[in-house]
Amino acid sequence: MTRSVRRTHRIRRTARVAGAGAAALLALSACSSSSDTDSDSAGAPSSSPKLSGQVTVFAAASLKESFTTLGETFEKQHPGTEVTFNFAGSDTLAASITGGAPADVFASASPKTMATVTDAGAAAGTPATFVRNQLEIATLPGNPDHVSSLEDLTGSGLKVVLCDESVPCGAAARKALDASGLELTPVSYEQDVKAALTKVELKEADAAVVYKTDVKAAGDKVTGVDFPESAKAVNDYPITLLKDAPNTDAAVAFIELVKSAEGQRVLTGAGFRTP
Repeated sequence: MTRSVRRTHRIRRTARVAGAGAAALLALSACSSSSDTDSDSAGAPSSSPKLSGQVTVFAAASLKESFTTLGETFEKQHPGTEVTFNFAGSDTLAASITGGAPADVFASASPKTMATVTDAGAAAGTPATFVRNQLEIATLPGNPDHVSSLEDLTGSGLKVVLCDESVPCGAAARKALDASGLELTPVSYEQDVKAALTKVELKEADAAVVYKTDVKAAGDKVTGVDFPESAKAVNDYPITLLKDAPNTDAAVAFIELVKSAEGQRVLTGAGFRTP
């Protein structure tokens, strides 16, 4: 074989080897790319379902300001949702729920009232305590009657309002009065804490026993007076998903917001205590 023929064969063989190598590299690259894609797909978290629709929350009247704020936060976090609230005395709300009123979430001002719902089988799962609240005396601005203790409320001529004992703020007031051995006859019993506070704000009463959170929310419309017996009547606030919730996914997400660090900042900022 001549030198030129041998050189031609070497060139062809080299080309074949180079072609085979390039093909192998392409195959390896494709395989690697496919593997990376599969790996990315496998490692990517599954997207949670998009929340939408209305979430109906039944909540104790004392939660009005903080839950309204959290409702607005929730709607911003989940466009397409709407949070609607029913704020009232916890006993009234519990009765509505057990009577069949459609709702997704129940936040009560006491475990006793929550038990009305759980005992009726209307709650899904176990309620969780998310905040606590303590009583305070609300007086007229500047405290013109110089109220400095729970005992001062028993003085003649002082118009005092209490929550009805069937609601958590009234039951807590009764516990505080019993702890101090005092008897107090109010000018009226109100069905929720906001109604009791409003009597003082409108100057229809000289004082009311309400929650610290309500005194804080009222701003300069009232003056708050602490009393030591309130430490014996602190209320735990439980929250639960309701069994027949029309919008379970969104309801669970709202409860998680309430219990989250962000939710707790809003609640403690309103005067609630952490559990």
